[in-house]
Amino acid sequence: MLPGDATGNSKRSRQVGPDYPVITALPRGFIWGVSTSSFQIEGAAREDGRGLSVWDSYCHAGQAANGDTGDVACDHYHRYLEDIGLMQRLGVQAYRFSVAWPRVIPLGRGAPNEPGLAFYDRLIDAILAAGIEPWLCLYHWDLPQALDDLGGWTVRDCAGWFADYTALVAARYGDRVKRFATFNEPSIFTMFGLGFGGKRATSSIETLHSAIHHINLAHGMAVEVLRARVPNSSVGAIHNFQACLPLTPEDRQAAERCDAYWNRAFADPQCLGVYPEQMLAAIEPYLRAGDLAQIGRRVDWFGLNHYSPVYVKAGASDALGFVQNSKPADIPLTPNGWPIMPDAFRDTLLRVASRYALPIYVLENGMGGFDELDQNGQVNDSDRIAYLRAYIGALNAAVSAGADVRGYFVWSLLDNFEWDAGYGVRFGLTYVDYPTQRRIPKASFEWYRNLIKVTRNK
Repeated sequence: MLPGDATGNSKRSRQVGPDYPVITALPRGFIWGVSTSSFQIEGAAREDGRGLSVWDSYCHAGQAANGDTGDVACDHYHRYLEDIGLMQRLGVQAYRFSVAWPRVIPLGRGAPNEPGLAFYDRLIDAILAAGIEPWLCLYHWDLPQALDDLGGWTVRDCAGWFADYTALVAARYGDRVKRFATFNEPSIFTMFGLGFGGKRATSSIETLHSAIHHINLAHGMAVEVLRARVPNSSVGAIHNFQACLPLTPEDRQAAERCDAYWNRAFADPQCLGVYPEQMLAAIEPYLRAGDLAQIGRRVDWFGLNHYSPVYVKAGASDALGFVQNSKPADIPLTPNGWPIMPDAFRDTLLRVASRYALPIYVLENGMGGFDELDQNGQVNDSDRIAYLRAYIGALNAAVSAGADVRGYFVWSLLDNFEWDAGYGVRFGLTYVDYPTQRRIPKASFEWYRNLIKVTRNK
């Protein structure tokens, strides 16, 4: 899920496009799931030896909306059994979660933290006991602060630190977990953390390119570790892939540069063994012999996160040569201001299928809103249901046209901490009343549950 852009015009039409048939083309064995991430739901930020992450520091500097932090979040650390119960009720076959690096190695390297490791033992065992397959993501943005203090992803050593962390996770959980993702949305946390101007951009454009390369290298090293240490492992990475559309014909070159950084900076070297030509010259100072072969280790699937296209304008003063721009006035928007364009989702699936020739799992898709309880204490999120129906229908259309899509995971099981937007934006199928931590399934929860039931029984 992208950081930022938490505001929008909820008064625009929410007509979501063609009412595609939802399930007619999906293959037998299609996987339905839900996704979360460690920092966004776990809480327990100071418990059982957990170290600080960069997002702890960012939040406690007052940078997230309303001064929100991840200190408590959804208190999943203590309430994980209740949350797994929600997944059982949904009927999902798989649950994608992430391990918090600073929870299991507080300083990012060196001594592991047994209480933190034991939490994920309990979590994984409970997921399996519920008849759900665990999909473990190694990194969903919560870099240990101690490593960031040493340069983080801008230094080559960080790839080795990540490989060591991967080895610990593989040794501890590889007897029970077989599905692993190395990184979630590396293009987003690098671009918004190092590339664009604004409060997250802390370094020069050169450090962006060094970080891109070192993260790619870390991915390849992690794939190698997982192959060696987890028999029958199924490994991939998760890419935020969106159409980059020029606002005017004059912005076409800027849109192409955006596509290179947003969509292909990680997917191309990892899956095709090459960097996009728009960035190759900037990456070359960090390339060493053998790096591209290491980065391009075979993966088993392509993880795709998709929300909406990005409208782009040329930005001569911007180091990347492009800036995100306002959307055309006639585009329907989600309540939090993201374009609703299911046709673009269908086209993206077809493009990814053609370009990378890998099975695709959609590991995030969903709608951000400002949900509230009604007078009966319920959430009737009919706009989210319309969004999900349209986007799953678009997925079905892509499969009909030849895309090898094998699973779909909603973002998210729970309302949670949404990065810069804090707790103001809600993506969950389940409403979380943060003061009491009550979980209240929304109307979309029941819609998704019924969809899963129908498709699994067809």
